[in-house]
Amino acid sequence: MKTLTTTINVQVDARDKEQATNILKDLGINMSTFINMAIKQVIKKDGLPFEVTNPKPSDELLDALKEGEDIIQEIRDGKRSGYNNIKELIASLDKETKEKSKKVI
Repeated sequence: MKTLTTTINVQVDARDKEQATNILKDLGINMSTFINMAIKQVIKKDGLPFEVTNPKPSDELLDALKEGEDIIQEIRDGKRSGYNNIKELIASLDKETKEKSKKVI
């Protein structure tokens, strides 16, 4: 039985193609082989072989973002100290440590 083949032309972002090609090369396959594998999976699954969803942030991420917003507001309100860089943070921690050690003595 003779196998018939056909050509598919697809427009993709050049950087995406390059990245995908490099990944596939590391896996030992080329783009044509991957496309054929993907098509076979669509047929086998009778649909997309992966889940397609709109990404939604987790409750944990939403809580962390809210906490960050609260901290920023407290800094603006003068209820909390803020730092512009790591050096300021370390200096503040050093100062706090020295003050606490004086109280212990």
